[in-house]
Amino acid sequence: MKEGVILTKSAPTDKVVLRDILERVYSRYNHRELIEPDPLQFVYRYSNPADQEIAGFLAAALAYGRVQQIEKSVADLLARMGASPYEFVRGFDERSRRDLRDFKHRFTSGDDISDLLWLLGQVLAQYGSIEKFFAYCYNPDDSNTVSVLSRFCGLLCEMHAAENGGNVGRGLRYLLADPTRGSASKRLNLFLRWMVRSDDVDPGLWKSVEATKLIVPVDVHMGRLARILGLHNRNTVSLATALEITAGFAAIEPSDPVKYDFALSRIGIVDDCNGKYDPRCEVCELSGICVGN
Repeated sequence: MKEGVILTKSAPTDKVVLRDILERVYSRYNHRELIEPDPLQFVYRYSNPADQEIAGFLAAALAYGRVQQIEKSVADLLARMGASPYEFVRGFDERSRRDLRDFKHRFTSGDDISDLLWLLGQVLAQYGSIEKFFAYCYNPDDSNTVSVLSRFCGLLCEMHAAENGGNVGRGLRYLLADPTRGSASKRLNLFLRWMVRSDDVDPGLWKSVEATKLIVPVDVHMGRLARILGLHNRNTVSLATALEITAGFAAIEPSDPVKYDFALSRIGIVDDCNGKYDPRCEVCELSGICVGN
């Protein structure tokens, strides 16, 4: 295959073969030392679970754009919040808002972040943690987290609207991407993966949500890899795409459908895979699927 050709070959449908490939990817990449430059790194900068939860929510909320810019923006935001993100949010006031006014991450402004932090402050004051608020929105009978994320985002937006003449700005809605509006809600699903799963990478701080309910955080890179694996054949990344990909992984690992997310994402971040042939493809665990022999 010539360099520059896009790799799109579908994966074999045999679940045993596919599971073996994914387990090898997991074994190679799913290690704590490979977390950087993933925004999950910021969770591990704190030892207090309350700080980890807030840092994780903010790191996931800003996880869009170039990896280097995400790192820079999250580091900047957390530095402004001092030693304890939890205490900063609990004490959030107009002075805090002024201190964040010049913050910027792509099209997220300091005011957008301040609106989000004010909401999180209300959540902490009433429920004690994001997890307890999420549990309030959660119905254990739901087959996945689509409905609970919608309730979670909806209640937060209603809370903001009640204090702002019924208005909710586009910037805040982007940070609280309701999946029932068609969004794949990649950043919120990423946060849930961090909070719910527990292994060498994911801290698993929450105990109130089952890993079986999680949805794969799908961006363009994950969408491309999942298509190579034969888990979907859609041209766009949407909620329907994320649910189809999740169902494919659940058929392989029913108790943990998001298990392979981090490891697969390392193929792009650690090995710089961009969907085009490179000599390094020959030693990749996916080579027999997307390149062929």
